[in-house]
Amino acid sequence: VQLVESGGGLVQPGGSLRLSCAASGFTVDDYAIGWFRQAPGKEREGVSVRSRYDGSTYYADSVKGRFTISRDNAKNLLYLQMNSLKPEDTAVYFCAKYLASWGTWDYWGQGTQVTVSS
Repeated sequence: VQLVESGGGLVQPGGSLRLSCAASGFTVDDYAIGWFRQAPGKEREGVSVRSRYDGSTYYADSVKGRFTISRDNAKNLLYLQMNSLKPEDTAVYFCAKYLASWGTWDYWGQGTQVTVSS
Protein backbone atom coordinates (compact mmCIF):
# COMPACT_ATOMS: atom_id res chain seq x y z
CA VAL A 1 0.00 0.00 0.00
CA GLN A 2 1.29 3.43 -0.90
CA LEU A 3 -0.06 6.96 -0.95
CA VAL A 4 1.79 9.73 -2.78
CA GLU A 5 0.70 13.35 -2.56
CA SER A 6 1.50 16.02 -5.13
CA GLY A 7 0.36 19.46 -6.18
CA GLY A 8 1.63 21.54 -3.31
CA GLY A 9 3.53 24.77 -3.77
CA LEU A 10 3.66 28.49 -3.11
CA VAL A 11 0.51 30.48 -3.81
CA GLN A 12 -0.63 33.99 -3.00
CA PRO A 13 -3.55 34.60 -0.64
CA GLY A 14 -6.81 34.16 -2.48
CA GLY A 15 -5.27 31.70 -4.90
CA SER A 16 -6.05 28.05 -5.57
CA LEU A 17 -4.27 24.73 -5.61
CA ARG A 18 -5.37 21.19 -6.31
CA LEU A 19 -3.66 18.45 -4.36
CA SER A 20 -3.61 14.88 -5.65
CA CYS A 21 -3.14 11.66 -3.75
CA ALA A 22 -2.16 8.66 -5.85
CA ALA A 23 -3.07 5.36 -4.22
CA SER A 24 -1.56 1.99 -4.99
CA GLY A 25 -2.08 -1.41 -3.44
CA PHE A 26 -5.72 -0.77 -2.75
CA THR A 27 -8.77 0.81 -4.40
CA VAL A 28 -9.82 4.24 -3.18
CA ASP A 29 -13.45 3.32 -3.74
CA ASP A 30 -13.18 0.61 -1.06
CA TYR A 31 -11.98 2.80 1.80
CA ALA A 32 -12.58 6.12 3.46
CA ILE A 33 -9.76 8.44 2.47
CA GLY A 34 -8.94 11.70 4.14
CA TRP A 35 -6.79 14.79 3.96
CA PHE A 36 -4.92 16.12 6.98
CA ARG A 37 -2.48 18.96 7.51
CA GLN A 38 0.18 19.96 9.98
CA ALA A 39 1.52 23.45 10.35
CA PRO A 40 4.85 24.17 12.07
CA GLY A 41 4.51 23.92 15.83
CA LYS A 42 0.94 22.67 15.61
CA GLU A 43 -0.73 19.30 15.87
CA ARG A 44 -1.93 17.48 12.81
CA GLU A 45 -5.56 18.23 12.06
CA GLY A 46 -8.20 16.68 9.87
CA VAL A 47 -9.15 18.74 6.84
CA SER A 48 -11.57 16.61 4.87
CA VAL A 49 -12.78 13.02 4.66
CA ARG A 50 -14.83 11.22 2.07
CA SER A 51 -16.93 8.29 3.25
CA ARG A 52 -16.50 4.91 1.64
CA TYR A 53 -20.14 4.02 1.86
CA ASP A 54 -22.30 6.92 0.70
CA GLY A 55 -19.83 9.44 -0.60
CA SER A 56 -20.67 11.86 2.16
CA THR A 57 -17.97 14.33 3.01
CA TYR A 58 -16.63 16.02 6.12
CA TYR A 59 -14.83 19.35 6.21
CA ALA A 60 -13.15 21.13 9.06
CA ASP A 61 -14.90 24.39 9.86
CA SER A 62 -11.79 26.31 8.89
CA VAL A 63 -11.96 25.09 5.28
CA LYS A 64 -15.69 24.63 4.75
CA GLY A 65 -16.88 26.37 1.62
CA ARG A 66 -13.34 26.73 0.27
CA PHE A 67 -12.03 23.18 -0.06
CA THR A 68 -13.57 20.28 -1.97
CA ILE A 69 -12.61 16.61 -1.70
CA SER A 70 -13.19 14.30 -4.63
CA ARG A 71 -11.86 11.11 -6.14
CA ASP A 72 -11.31 9.56 -9.54
CA ASN A 73 -11.99 5.85 -9.19
CA ALA A 74 -10.72 5.07 -12.69
CA LYS A 75 -7.33 6.60 -11.88
CA ASN A 76 -7.38 5.59 -8.21
CA LEU A 77 -6.75 9.20 -7.21
CA LEU A 78 -8.02 11.42 -4.43
CA TYR A 79 -8.09 15.19 -4.84
CA LEU A 80 -8.35 18.23 -2.62
CA GLN A 81 -9.34 21.39 -4.46
CA MET A 82 -8.36 24.38 -2.36
CA ASN A 83 -9.75 27.81 -3.23
CA SER A 84 -9.55 31.20 -1.55
CA LEU A 85 -6.41 30.14 0.23
CA LYS A 86 -5.33 31.99 3.34
CA PRO A 87 -1.91 32.26 5.03
CA GLU A 88 -3.26 30.09 7.85
CA ASP A 89 -3.71 27.24 5.35
CA THR A 90 0.07 26.96 5.16
CA ALA A 91 1.00 23.44 6.21
CA VAL A 92 2.19 20.06 5.04
CA TYR A 93 -0.82 18.23 3.66
CA PHE A 94 -1.17 14.46 3.95
CA CYS A 95 -3.63 11.93 2.61
CA ALA A 96 -4.43 8.83 4.59
CA LYS A 97 -6.43 5.62 4.31
CA TYR A 98 -8.89 4.57 7.00
CA LEU A 99 -9.11 1.01 8.25
CA ALA A 100 -12.60 0.70 9.71
CA SER A 101 -12.02 -2.65 11.39
CA TRP A 102 -9.31 -1.10 13.55
CA GLY A 103 -10.76 2.40 13.71
CA THR A 104 -7.48 3.89 12.64
CA TRP A 105 -5.78 5.66 9.78
CA ASP A 106 -3.36 2.93 8.83
CA TYR A 107 -1.45 4.32 5.84
CA TRP A 108 -0.18 7.83 5.23
CA GLY A 109 1.52 9.62 2.40
CA GLN A 110 4.75 11.55 2.81
CA GLY A 111 3.03 14.91 2.56
CA THR A 112 3.17 17.91 0.24
CA GLN A 113 4.00 21.44 1.34
CA VAL A 114 1.47 24.21 0.78
CA THR A 115 2.64 27.75 1.45
CA VAL A 116 0.25 30.68 1.18
CA SER A 117 2.14 33.93 1.19
CA SER A 118 2.40 37.20 -0.70
